[in-house]
Amino acid sequence: MTPFTAMLAPLGGPLDALAHFDRQEAIDAGIDPVAVDKWAELHTVYFGATRATRKQAQALRIARSTSKSLDQLVFIEQQVKKAKDPWKTRLALLSVEGNYATLKRRAKDIVEVPEKPAPKTSVRFTKSRKGKRSFTATGSERDIAALEHALRQNLDATRPEGPQMYEAFARLLRSGGGVASAVPRPLVVVPLADHISILGGRGDETILGLSDGTTMTGAEYLAQLHGAELEVALFHPAEGAVNLYRTQRFANSKQRDLARATMTTCPVPGCRHAADHCEIHHITAWVHGGETNMANLAPVCRYHNRTNDDDPWRTHRGRIRRRRGSPIWVSPRGKPVPNTTHRYGAMHLLFGEGGA
Repeated sequence: MTPFTAMLAPLGGPLDALAHFDRQEAIDAGIDPVAVDKWAELHTVYFGATRATRKQAQALRIARSTSKSLDQLVFIEQQVKKAKDPWKTRLALLSVEGNYATLKRRAKDIVEVPEKPAPKTSVRFTKSRKGKRSFTATGSERDIAALEHALRQNLDATRPEGPQMYEAFARLLRSGGGVASAVPRPLVVVPLADHISILGGRGDETILGLSDGTTMTGAEYLAQLHGAELEVALFHPAEGAVNLYRTQRFANSKQRDLARATMTTCPVPGCRHAADHCEIHHITAWVHGGETNMANLAPVCRYHNRTNDDDPWRTHRGRIRRRRGSPIWVSPRGKPVPNTTHRYGAMHLLFGEGGA
């Protein structure tokens, strides 16, 4: 027996070794943790506690008689997860004689996969990346087919289809009664030095954050909004947005604008939702005496507004707090973690890291 043959021996008939599986020993031996997890799953199936003791014993007997390798056993469990009847499918696959390729080929005929339900109608948008975003839409096959048909009209065979179809899609959005171009109406927060650069025609290097979650240069801003009314927001380096004290339940329009300028996205780490599409959240819940003033308001997306731990004694999902004038998410263990998706909130731009 060669050293290589000796190495393969336990892999070809692994069940006796698997009976003594020890996760930590496998990790200490340098085995890939993903593989260790799969071995742990096999150990549970063939040696763990189960109500189907007779089927488990039968599976062990068949696996030994057909000399199933470790990789074959892992493949079988992957197929079983998709099957209508897990034990029936497992026993049938274990009975297949032959190598891995044979097992994989036979599995196509053996595994009965339940019919997947129709996907839910929805539209999803991704984060911005280098000025681009993606979205996916799932809906009526007739509607989607009609859209594809419209986008494929008059394609130039000498050019790639994808970019041309997007150009057609953009024209479709803008034509007739389609979607109007979004006109940014930000509360512009610009440090004095950058403001002077923009007005002096040197705005190409100045990046402004908009409350719709996008960015533009100072030059682009002047080109698009020259002559429009400019709204100005006042911010304190420690307290944040300044506004009149309010006691009503819902924030007024000025408070909403200031909250969106303070934080241009939902504060939860990794959340891409722009402040324009967020709800105005009471950091200290209204039911617990939280007041509707700027020190207690934050833009939070619909999902995170509902999963936020409003009750002080609950720490399961984390909650929004206020730090140095800016809202920030605090983990269940009390660690503040900023959302770095879109660092153009007023407090960050004006006062740096101190503004979260």
